[in-house]
Amino acid sequence: MRHYSRLFFVVVVLLALSACTSAVKVNDRQDDRQAQLLTMEQGNGYTLVTVANPWKGGVLHRYVLVPRDAELPHDLPEGTVVRTPVKRALVYSSVHTSLLRELGAIDAVRGIVDRQYFVDSLLLADVDAGNVADCGNSMNPTVEKVIDMQPDAILLSPYQDASYGQITQLDIPIIECADYLEYDPLGRAEWMKFYGLLVGQRERADSLYDAVVNAYDEVKQVAAKAASRPTVVTEMVISGVWSVPGGQSYMARIIRDAGGDYLWADDDNTGSLSLDFNQVLARAQQADYWFLKWTNINSLKDLQGVYELNKEMEAFKNKRVYVCDTEKSRFFDRVPFHPDLLLREFASIMHPELFPGVETQMYHHID
Repeated sequence: MRHYSRLFFVVVVLLALSACTSAVKVNDRQDDRQAQLLTMEQGNGYTLVTVANPWKGGVLHRYVLVPRDAELPHDLPEGTVVRTPVKRALVYSSVHTSLLRELGAIDAVRGIVDRQYFVDSLLLADVDAGNVADCGNSMNPTVEKVIDMQPDAILLSPYQDASYGQITQLDIPIIECADYLEYDPLGRAEWMKFYGLLVGQRERADSLYDAVVNAYDEVKQVAAKAASRPTVVTEMVISGVWSVPGGQSYMARIIRDAGGDYLWADDDNTGSLSLDFNQVLARAQQADYWFLKWTNINSLKDLQGVYELNKEMEAFKNKRVYVCDTEKSRFFDRVPFHPDLLLREFASIMHPELFPGVETQMYHHID
C-alpha cells in the first residue's frame, strides 16, 4: 500500500522544454489543465515524446516512437528509439496494467514486479500460469527473468535521483512514467494518449481521454451551481505526521471542482505538507467534511482507535467522515486516469441535492 500511496505525493513541476524539431504538436496546450510534463510531436515517420524533469527542470527523457513495420528514418532526433506497438512490456505498476487492459492492450504486459500490489485477478492468473513473468522486487528485479521474457520496453515510475539498477545495462527502452507527478487531474489523465501510442491504441486512448474530460467537465459545471461550498479536510495523522495536500495539489483541485472549500486552498504547494495534529486542528477543526484513505476503518470508533484526538474534529462529531479503503477499492488503479470518478463521488457527497441517486464506489460513510 505504501508503494501506491506515493502516487499522490506530487511535487512542483515545470513546463516541458520545446523539443528541437519543427514538427507539429499533437497536443496544442489550449488550456491549463493539460499535462505539464508531457509533450508529443509528430515528425516525419516518427513521434517525438518529451518528458520534462519535474525536479531539476529541463528534460527527463526523450522517446522517438517509430512504427515497428517501418524503416528507421535517417533524420531521427536525439532520444531513445522505441518500436511501436510495444508487444512485450515489463510493467512496474498496476495503475498502468489497468489502463492497458482498458485500452485493449493487456496482452502487451509480459512481466510485472511487486506482484503483491496487483489486484487484477485475470492478470494474476496469467502470472500463476507462467504466461506473465513475475520478475521479483521493483527495487531489485530478477535480471535473469527480465532477460528471459525479452521485453521491448520497461514501464516504471521515476523518482528523484532514482537508480534503476542492472536493468539499465540490458539495452531495453525504459519508459519513465512520470504521470503521477502531474498535479492537475486531467493533466495526468492525458498521459493515456502516450501509453496509447506505445501500444498501438492511439485512437482508443484519444477517445477515452475525451470521454473523461467531458465527464469531468459535466460534473464540475453542475457542482458550480451549489448554493454553498462546505469546508473540507483530508487524510489523517499517521505516526505523528498529517500529510495535508497542498493548495495547488491534485486532491485540492478535485475538491475545488467538486464544489468544496478546501481549507488549504491558499497554500501554493502542489505536493503535501507535513503537519502535526494540532496544526491541522487549528485550521480544520470546524471542517464540514472529512475524507480520508486508509484500511480497516469502518466506524468512528475505529477512527478514534487509530488516534484518540480524532474525536475532536467537528466532522467526527457530526458524522460527516468518509473513508476510502485502499485495499478493497480500486482507487489507485482507477482514479489516476479517471479523475471524473473521484470528482463525482466528492460532488455527490457534498451536494446530494445536485447529484441524486449517485452511489459512491470508493468512499463510504462511517458512523
